[in-house]
Amino acid sequence: MTGNSVATSGKIWLSQYSPGVPAEIDLNTYQSVVDILEDACNRFRNLPAYECMGFGLTYDELDKLSQDFASYLQNVLGLHAGDRVAVMLPNLLQYPVTMFGILRAGLVVVNVNPLYTPRELEHQLNDSGARAIVIIENFCNTLQQVLANTKVETVITTQIGDLAPFPKRPLVNFVVKRVKKMVPAWNIPGTVPLRKALSKGRSQPYHRVKIGHADTAYLQYTGGTTGVSKGAQLLHKNIVANVLQARSWLSGNLQEGKELIITALPLYHIFALTANCLVFLSVGGKNVLIPNPRDMPGFVAELAKHKFTAFTGVNTLFNGLLNTPGFAALDFSSLRFTLGGGAAVQQAVAERWKQVTGKPLSEAYGLTETSPAVCINPITSLEWNGTIGLPIPSTDIALRDDDNRNVAAGEPGELCVRGPQVMAGYWNRPEETAKVMTPDGYLRTGDIATMNERGFFAIVDRKKDMIIVSGFNVYPNEIEDVVAKHPGVLECACVGIPDDKTGEAVKVCVVKKDESLTVAALREHCKSYLTGYKVPKVIEFRTDLPKSPIGKILRKELRGKA
Repeated sequence: MTGNSVATSGKIWLSQYSPGVPAEIDLNTYQSVVDILEDACNRFRNLPAYECMGFGLTYDELDKLSQDFASYLQNVLGLHAGDRVAVMLPNLLQYPVTMFGILRAGLVVVNVNPLYTPRELEHQLNDSGARAIVIIENFCNTLQQVLANTKVETVITTQIGDLAPFPKRPLVNFVVKRVKKMVPAWNIPGTVPLRKALSKGRSQPYHRVKIGHADTAYLQYTGGTTGVSKGAQLLHKNIVANVLQARSWLSGNLQEGKELIITALPLYHIFALTANCLVFLSVGGKNVLIPNPRDMPGFVAELAKHKFTAFTGVNTLFNGLLNTPGFAALDFSSLRFTLGGGAAVQQAVAERWKQVTGKPLSEAYGLTETSPAVCINPITSLEWNGTIGLPIPSTDIALRDDDNRNVAAGEPGELCVRGPQVMAGYWNRPEETAKVMTPDGYLRTGDIATMNERGFFAIVDRKKDMIIVSGFNVYPNEIEDVVAKHPGVLECACVGIPDDKTGEAVKVCVVKKDESLTVAALREHCKSYLTGYKVPKVIEFRTDLPKSPIGKILRKELRGKA
């Protein structure tokens, strides 16, 4: 490679694309996410679209139910184009029905984490200006505590089994509420049951709304672990672009009408929303929704029922499955690819995944602000390579320093992204938007990366996570990869802690797989792989590690306890 920057050297990564993957996408294939839905429903009407807990929806049923909900929002609630509607649901059939219904009514989906505290929920509802919310009864107690402080006018409630056929529906709801007692007491006057809303919408004509690339589709909130949560404003153009980008990347491995993808990551998170819910919908695939993947034995029992072809997840999810009895005995003969994202995929986990399933684990990279995919490893790659892969079609990347100058070839720099999948900005936060957008249209990701001579990018670490020991940079990902190689380690996380002599020192928090593992043994293991200043000064054994809802380890919380 010659020249001083990625930006001026051309897209050298294009030569590494798999056969059939285009350099650019045709953004005019769809004008909106609604176009994606309607095209899929028309082409795959009798095929199964989503399944959860043994019951499911065909594309035809999804089409009709989402249209019923759109009609209710338009005709009964009188909501207008651009109004925001919050969705606070786990992975249930109600999610695609209500989410697509909101979009079909010309409204904006505000995805809400069901595990939010009252404070977090109040902030998001007020910041987004949501006029209505769809919520599962299990979390109505949280909403009850803050509803009066928001501008929400309508609360639409649902129970876990509401879209199951009779007699499963009342049975599931009875067990959840009365036997398992999973629904804390709540009292919100004037709520509307989802089934009643669908019935009311069905009795009135649905008015198809003209929606285009420039209309807002989602407000995806991000940054809650580092400060006030901000809403990334994702336009229909952004989501359409990323669906087309990801679909073209996987084109050699996708068979229309024959895919079955396991959806364990929450659909309210941008990874599963785009990669699972939308990409696989666009090719007539079936999403098997897992409401509670943290129940690993139950998750494995569900996997045993399906001949799945694709799987997405995060490192901790893969690691958890690999350490759950019965997983290794599953039938992986139909599995064609596994995609890991959300956080770095550790080498030890990737190698064991291939050993157990016989199929490689491909790492991808993205952000909420990029809808989310930026880079993906070629699906044809057979081995873990320690990189996040190549920029996907119609995507440009520059590596820059703090002064927005391109770094020298081979040097680490902040990964900056430009492409049709990049958000319009943070909702009502022009100052925050200006901090991350460069004058020439790149999004500054906050991730430090390098690019090799073939155009593959590797994340070194987050700018704020980097540890400086006596002036030397230490990147937590590297330390975690080494610690995870030890057979006695189940999970680990690396953080920096204050040190009088070196400024900062390296600390590793470890969950044991082998109870006989000692600090001394683990430190000796590290010494054989790491130079002196990188070897953890402090090793702390813990029973668990703090994680986000999608399973990303929260280093900030560990740092606070350091």
